Amino acid sequence: MFVLFTDTDNDMTFHLAKELGYRLISMPYSIDGEMFFPYQTNEPFDFKAFYRQLKEGVMPKTSALSPMDYIHYFEPVFQSGNDILYVHFSSKMSSTFNAMALALAELKEKYPERVCHTIDTKSIAVGSLPILKEISKLYHDGKTVEEIQAWAEEEIPHFAFYLYASDLKFFQRSGRISNFSAFFGSLLRIKPIIHMDEEDYMKSIEKQRGQLPALKRLVEIVVELQDRIEEYGVTIGHTDALESAMLVRQMLWDKLGSGLTVEIVDVNPTAGSHCGPGNLGICFHAVHR
Repeated sequence: MFVLFTDTDNDMTFHLAKELGYRLISMPYSIDGEMFFPYQTNEPFDFKAFYRQLKEGVMPKTSALSPMDYIHYFEPVFQSGNDILYVHFSSKMSSTFNAMALALAELKEKYPERVCHTIDTKSIAVGSLPILKEISKLYHDGKTVEEIQAWAEEEIPHFAFYLYASDLKFFQRSGRISNFSAFFGSLLRIKPIIHMDEEDYMKSIEKQRGQLPALKRLVEIVVELQDRIEEYGVTIGHTDALESAMLVRQMLWDKLGSGLTVEIVDVNPTAGSHCGPGNLGICFHAVHR
């Protein structure tokens, strides 16, 4: 028997993890030296207050978990005689997986028969969430680890993740772009379109001048690349940009029909610490990323 795990960087909340059958690893961020572990309880997260702080100039920091943190999560499962299937965000985006490897090596000495299987979603936040939901369905249908891994190997490359960056000044404060780029991007109202490529790196692929053209372009990309979209639907994630998300949903319905399932979710605060407020991402099943 095996137990499903995932992490909060995949936009998995406490409530949703319970519903889908996942045990949840909380990925932390800190503000002024105080560490926060999101979604550890069913208490709703105050996104408005969080992004208000960011708009006022507060810069959260994110950090990797320690090996002991992973032992805390994994050891009770091994003690009970079960294996683990951990579906995680892209391993290329954090050093936390080095700590996980150390933890698993230590646990292997104590529980040599136990195995921690992993599936890398090759994405993050809303780009991973639909994958987690599909894997949950397979798990509850009684599929084996090997069958779930085979599905993931075939289908993960088809879950496309595109987003637009609203506030270049915030990216500059977090060290993602230069002061020069941030200044002129803001002055010219430039909104980069970014996507997670086949090597699971986030790359800017084009620029739009103004928010509405950027949102329209995201919808165009979905229409151009979509595959089996009626089966998988579309997931929109936002960082304090609900009105934009609702506008994109309506644009999708106008293009693809009002019967299309379009879910809107809040991007987790740890990922939001990097991109800041006002951003929007969209994930859908595509012919390719």
